[in-house]
Amino acid sequence: MDGARDDELGTTERVLTLLGLLQQRHVWTGPELADRLRVTSRTVRRDVERLRTLGYPVLAGQGVGGGYRLGPGRDLPPLLLDDQEAIATAVSLLAGAGGAVAGAGDAALRALSKLDQVLPARLRHEVRALSGSVEFFGGGRTPVDPEALMTLARACRDEVEAGFDYPSKGEVRRRRVEPYRLVASDRRWYLLAYDLDREDWRSFRVDRMTEASARTFRFRPREAPDAAPYVQEGVASRVYPHQARFLVHAPADTVRAQIPASAAVVRPRGSELCEVLSGAERLDAVLMRVVLLGHDFEVLEPPELGERCRALARRLLAAGTTAPPSPDTNKP
Repeated sequence: MDGARDDELGTTERVLTLLGLLQQRHVWTGPELADRLRVTSRTVRRDVERLRTLGYPVLAGQGVGGGYRLGPGRDLPPLLLDDQEAIATAVSLLAGAGGAVAGAGDAALRALSKLDQVLPARLRHEVRALSGSVEFFGGGRTPVDPEALMTLARACRDEVEAGFDYPSKGEVRRRRVEPYRLVASDRRWYLLAYDLDREDWRSFRVDRMTEASARTFRFRPREAPDAAPYVQEGVASRVYPHQARFLVHAPADTVRAQIPASAAVVRPRGSELCEVLSGAERLDAVLMRVVLLGHDFEVLEPPELGERCRALARRLLAAGTTAPPSPDTNKP
């Protein structure tokens, strides 16, 4: 009967299922495991020995409270993750690699490498599709549906058209695109794509998409802009009615530490200068953003912003030179 049950559930699959059970709970008794696996206690003991041979430290306790449990170990053979767990793990590690947690980037990349080595071939292919289609600027970001990320990542990898519903000017419209890269900012995920209906490059917020799907139509890749800089410039500048450029008298690294990546693009101009590109609903808002950095700066464009600077200077000067109110001489 034991052999018949072994045939019912293949040995390899059963051993991996046993490992998954041991990872889920601190202690299992032999009868509990036998019941879950639909085998005898003798088969459970043999499978435990197989896990030990693979390098898993499975400990066995006797008496009341005894049972099987996983002990601490140095080497972990194949990692047991289902599809959703693998995708969620990859997304979290990619977020860390993109700077969501200070100092975690290198560690996240190392963990991604290890994840790639121990996943089954099918899941490894999916995770590579995601990691190979993502670029970053900035840090932590708004959560999105991992299935949507994987759908878009596969479309980027396979060079097939993608479609999704997307809000525009008060209504939701279906968009057809050639997807090129996923880009993670300090707040959100974006897709850099060529919009087939508008015949131009666009960046789309993934959290605003619904019904994302990959199509079967393959496309010949176009000469694409650099994904992360293009999306960052769009987020920080192009989406606003007013844009401005400044020459700031401070190193680029210093200014980047003062202003969010989604609020401005900072480009080095030598070791002691940098160019800042930013946008806003009003030019005064862009101007104040740079004023509050606390560095000397020059307006590069637009020309009318120079007059805004002079007007602001006059207001500030007037505020600073206003005579204080006269003391009340009637008070005792």
